[in-house]
Amino acid sequence: MSYEEVIGRVAKAAARAGREPEDITLVAVSKTKPVDVIMKIYELGHRDFGENRAQELAEKAPQLPDDIRWHFVGTLQSNKARLIRSVTHLLHSMDRQSLAGAWIKGFGVAPPVLLQVNTGDEDQKSGVSPAEASALTDRLIESGLQVVGLMAIPPIPEQPDDSRNHFVALRELRTKISENHPSVSALSMGMTDDFEVAIEEGASIIRVGRAIFGARN
Repeated sequence: MSYEEVIGRVAKAAARAGREPEDITLVAVSKTKPVDVIMKIYELGHRDFGENRAQELAEKAPQLPDDIRWHFVGTLQSNKARLIRSVTHLLHSMDRQSLAGAWIKGFGVAPPVLLQVNTGDEDQKSGVSPAEASALTDRLIESGLQVVGLMAIPPIPEQPDDSRNHFVALRELRTKISENHPSVSALSMGMTDDFEVAIEEGASIIRVGRAIFGARN
């Protein structure tokens, strides 16, 4: 696949769902990819890129154009928050109070965050349990964070449709939380193997790496 093919598939999935492609943010996940490879996608007009390691993002960002919107999509240790806070457009992986405290620290208003929800209750994955998501959202917002939506990484699907129940569950959880917090509206869900299903179920952000850049280095 290629960047252009992904754009085309996004448009077709949006049309099937009665949505506009412009309402879906494609985050090109560039983890392990060198700066020159990222620049090739940038030169096609793309501006939203994602990284999952704090040190890697901190090293790449200064070498690339200032108008890139960096999304941090990986697990973030509290003591690494300071490395990426100033360059991050959106943190996708907020999942605990200690990280919130580290993210708030620093100059100016902290960048907005998504609450990561572990929809599959997988021990090896980060994220708050669905049952605890609403209460943690309350606490994060009370502490001063801008929580603008939810994020999930479902179990790896054998078929794209295997992820659908997780996407539906995240959307329904978002609807419930947004009753008290209307600003919690974004849904970051869907990756290379299932982003079209995610769009059909209401994703506003999809995170695609392998389909754009090829296998990670």
